[in-house]
Amino acid sequence: MDQYSILGRIGEGAHGIVFKAKHIETGETVALKKVALRKLEDGIPNQALREIKALQEIEDNQYVVKLKDVFPHGTGFVLVFEYMLSDLSEVIRNSQRPLTESHVKGYMMMLLKGVAFCHENSIMHRDLKPANLLISSTGHLKIADFGLARLFNNDGEHLYSHQVATRWYRAPELLYGARKYDEGVDLWAVGCIFGELLNNSPLFPGENDIEQLCCVLRVLGTPNQHIWPEITELPDYNKITFKENPAIPLEEIVPDTSPQAVDLLNKLLVYPSKQRISARQALLHPYLFSEPLPAHHSELPIPQHGGKHSRQRLQPPVEFSVDLPLSESLVDPALVQGHARCL
Repeated sequence: MDQYSILGRIGEGAHGIVFKAKHIETGETVALKKVALRKLEDGIPNQALREIKALQEIEDNQYVVKLKDVFPHGTGFVLVFEYMLSDLSEVIRNSQRPLTESHVKGYMMMLLKGVAFCHENSIMHRDLKPANLLISSTGHLKIADFGLARLFNNDGEHLYSHQVATRWYRAPELLYGARKYDEGVDLWAVGCIFGELLNNSPLFPGENDIEQLCCVLRVLGTPNQHIWPEITELPDYNKITFKENPAIPLEEIVPDTSPQAVDLLNKLLVYPSKQRISARQALLHPYLFSEPLPAHHSELPIPQHGGKHSRQRLQPPVEFSVDLPLSESLVDPALVQGHARCL
């Protein structure tokens, strides 16, 4: 830790606090994510290990935030990332006027390229949302926070947790308790993010899981076996029933948008996961090739973190120190040394 000078605190996630720092020798600005172990016997959190593994699998992609180093420190360890100025949620919240169609296309182009690269490397992100899409000082969008990411295969036999993804971006199969699912959960989230960019507000802002499902059903209509054959196999399908509700045309949900934008949104927000358009296919959709063309990254808005319109961040109950000497570490350096060597 001695090689970095802490410049300030950026925020915090489920398993760590993120600091802005400068490498003393090189002068490079980085983001340090300090993960603390509450109990030595608990070991390194699975989410932290998954983040390291996922980022090692897909390192050096321009649409994925770069993990530069991992080292043990204090009562935990530190992940060193390239520093990113802001995130897409700040862009949406801070925009004084709706984003232009060209801006939306620019962000969608970068998001889809990042998601396509993850899926081609057999990685499900499982927590795509605007806050996890970081924006660089040059306007580049990069996918971050791989704490819930998992390697997947398409044999359909592997069981996963359904308690993934932030609620507003959680696919309907997860809301129905699915334990077998695929990368379609990311594509649903991409559709939700797309709708949020078009509307400047979340598409499905449910306050709990039941209300979240209601939000989706109000727009897409009540699903049945005809439109979603696999629905009866989902664990929570019979636990709650909803009155029959017809779908609302998406033209009414995202008004003042082009027919091509609505068509792409329709292809992402589909009940059966296998019918959702893939990220690679979406990159070839006419929406991205029609006027106005996607904005160049240098033309995109770049708000500062903590702008005057930003929401107050929740503070964790415990303030972790970044200055605890390594000699007092409770973590065996061998636990993370292997990961550091692989970078």
